[in-house]
Amino acid sequence: MQYFIADTHFFHTDLLGWNDFAPRLFSSTAEMDAALIKAWNDRVEDKDIVYHLGDIAFNPENFPKNEDVLRVLCQLHGHIVFIKGNHDYRALFKYLHAHDPQIDGKDKFSFHDVGMIIKMDHTQLIMTHYPLMLGIVKQTLNLHGHIHHNSVPHAENINVGVDAPERDLLQPQLPWGSPLKMPEIEQIFAAKKEALGKMR
Repeated sequence: MQYFIADTHFFHTDLLGWNDFAPRLFSSTAEMDAALIKAWNDRVEDKDIVYHLGDIAFNPENFPKNEDVLRVLCQLHGHIVFIKGNHDYRALFKYLHAHDPQIDGKDKFSFHDVGMIIKMDHTQLIMTHYPLMLGIVKQTLNLHGHIHHNSVPHAENINVGVDAPERDLLQPQLPWGSPLKMPEIEQIFAAKKEALGKMR
C-alpha cells in the first residue's frame, strides 16, 4: 500500500493551540507528536511506502537535533520517501541516510529535493511540497503540502498535509494526522471538484 502525507512539523511549538494557519489543539509537542505517530502507525505497515511531501520537523526556539528527528522517524512504520520542504534541510537528509535503520535489509528512507511523479490507477501524481499551478490537465493531480489549513481553489491540487481542509471532504473522517491512501485522494478530488463547480 502507498500513502501520502505532508507537514508533520514534529516538535513545532508555535502550532499548538488555536490559530488560522495550522490549528493543533494539543497541550504540548510531546502530545502532538504522539498523536501523529499513532495515527501513522494505525494505518501503515512496514511493507508499505509513505510519501512525505515536506516539513518533517521544526522548532523555532530550538531547532530539533538530527538525532531527535531520527528517533521520531524510527518509530514510524513503513518505508518513507521524503520530498524536501522549506523547513527541511540537506544536512538532515544526509544524517538520515547515514543512520538509516533499514527494514528487512532495504533502506527505510529515500530522498528527493524537488518532487517526483508516479502513476497510480491511471492517474499521474505530481508530488511536490509547494502547490503547482498545472493549467488544463486530464488524469493528473498535484499532491502537495506547505499551505497547512488552506486550499488551492482547483480540484487537481490536493493538499495532503495533516492540517489540510481537504480532509474534511472525506467520509468517514480520519483521525488527525493519518496518511492518505489513493482511494481517499480520489474521494477528495471528486468532492472538491463538485464543491468548486457549485461555486461557479
